[in-house]
Amino acid sequence: MASVVIPSNATEAPSLPSLKASHEQTYNDWRDDFYRDGYVVIKGAITSSRALEYKTKAMDWLKSFGLGLDYDDPTTWNDKHLPFSVKGGMYGKHCAAHEKYMWDARVEPGVMEPFERIWGTDKLLVSFDAINITLPGRKDINWSPWPHVDQSPERKGLSCVQGILNYSRAGPDDGGLLLMKGSAALFDNEIFQEFSPERPKDCPVKHYDFFTFSKEHVAWFESKGCELIKVCAEPGDLILWDSRSLHYAEFPRNKNIRVIQYVSYAPAALATHDDLKKKADIFRKFEGTTHWPHCNIWSNGKHTINGEIDPLERDQPLELPIISQKLLQLAGVEPYD
Repeated sequence: MASVVIPSNATEAPSLPSLKASHEQTYNDWRDDFYRDGYVVIKGAITSSRALEYKTKAMDWLKSFGLGLDYDDPTTWNDKHLPFSVKGGMYGKHCAAHEKYMWDARVEPGVMEPFERIWGTDKLLVSFDAINITLPGRKDINWSPWPHVDQSPERKGLSCVQGILNYSRAGPDDGGLLLMKGSAALFDNEIFQEFSPERPKDCPVKHYDFFTFSKEHVAWFESKGCELIKVCAEPGDLILWDSRSLHYAEFPRNKNIRVIQYVSYAPAALATHDDLKKKADIFRKFEGTTHWPHCNIWSNGKHTINGEIDPLERDQPLELPIISQKLLQLAGVEPYD
């Protein structure tokens, strides 16, 4: 399979315009729910048939490593039959972020449009984020809640809008996103007046935009009227949430396999020249990044075992994406006009 040649012409980022929508404004659409609650479910961002196609692609990709994974045999649903993942299902290495179906989903008009509406521009960057394929009932996973936000206490205001594109049903027992409704509104000026914003001294610099909450934090949010809810959605639905919302994932409590794709877009105008260069370099290596599209640009790199690159690692996707101008603009490789 031939390598993709990407032009190396990332240019200086324009000055930062005032692109962030005000939560005090009334829109008379789903954005009012988003700003009030810190999240929203966009119904039918893609068709259910498209969602099934992407789900099939993702599940075929996971079997492509030849480790004996059998979706009809739960005894194979363990690390012995799976490539490396985080939290028992987040696949961000092995060129997963740049598989053709992942990019096909990212350029779906119905996926991009809600982000365009929030940010007030169609000149966006997209994250090189993970696919999540969670196999229920695994005995080798010691799952526990990890309530957190993907935004630093020092960073104020709406700065990142995260997303989940659902390829499987996310019902009450299907696993998926748990979110503290209303917590985003308390993030900038209240929670860290009550609690210290300091992170552990051994917290890596690259995790600057990340904060883990304790049981005491959760209880405080609840005392303020916030409610921890399971966000339910159907195949093809897009879940959006403000990165200041306390959230974490729940492991499936039934036998259904969870398949979702993480997507996040932000204005290209918010990226610096250096971050655009980093993003383009990572794209050329077909590697993944964080939930952030425009900053916090660092590569997930290759998975290593005892200091050696995992033999399951890949130098390029199993199926190369179709390179278009829109894809290159979203990747930060080509500038917008």
